[in-house]
Amino acid sequence: MDTAELIQRVRRVEIKTRGLSDRIFSGEYHSAFKGRGMAFSENRAYQHGDEIRTIDWNVTARMGTPYVKVFDEERELTVFLLLDVSASGAWGSQGGSKRELMTELAAVLAFSAMGNNDKVGAIFFSDRIERYIPPKKGRFHVLRIIREAIEIEPVGRGTCISEALTHFLQAMKKRTICFLMSDFRDEGFEDVLKRAARRHDLVALRIEDPLDRELPAVGWMEAVDPETGEQRWFHTSLRRVRQRYAAREAEREAALRSMLIRSGVDAAVLRTDRPYVQPLMQLFDRRG
Repeated sequence: MDTAELIQRVRRVEIKTRGLSDRIFSGEYHSAFKGRGMAFSENRAYQHGDEIRTIDWNVTARMGTPYVKVFDEERELTVFLLLDVSASGAWGSQGGSKRELMTELAAVLAFSAMGNNDKVGAIFFSDRIERYIPPKKGRFHVLRIIREAIEIEPVGRGTCISEALTHFLQAMKKRTICFLMSDFRDEGFEDVLKRAARRHDLVALRIEDPLDRELPAVGWMEAVDPETGEQRWFHTSLRRVRQRYAAREAEREAALRSMLIRSGVDAAVLRTDRPYVQPLMQLFDRRG
């Protein structure tokens, strides 16, 4: 991809997602993700209805009348984006690819964070850490993350969520909002997922394509696993073949959903063939 084309693609993503962020998600993001705590703002005279525990006894003694402490929420946060750039994200059967959807989601979340004066960082991962971007503020930093999401050519093809979460835990010691974006075609990461959820505010955004759940009835169909290269043929005209495939995927879906609940991780499912505004709004509403 040449520089001019890259700039155009970044600009298109910015125009679309920043508009959504400004018009739709700014208030919901603010209420869904709280600050780190309460910071002292000022003292003021006691008013009827104020809690006794907020009285500042030192100031009260000096002034001779009751004064209370007023606190404001500490709003500055750090938002971290973990983007799965493994080979399974490079395709989509309808609309755009999983990677394209993740790029738009990352942009929406990054611009929402920017609007709240929060820092944003990112890890791009496959079966290894492909790229790490430390958290910073500002539009140019957000555009850098979008640019990296568009142009990255990963070395690895597989998916290792454990590796990504371990790297994130090592990099971020203070509590952070972390969005893990993946199709979760991986296993064996529950322990590190639980550790990350205990230390940080972890949210899973599960990216799906219609073919992840069911096969169309189109006769013989070759399916190639993009991560392993394994090839399989399905006689999709046979109902039992489609039902067996759907049942296996439903079982995998149920196991993943159960694991996320056990780990205390909020989650939303976003599909390549459907708008993502409503699922994100519902996620924010649940948290607000």
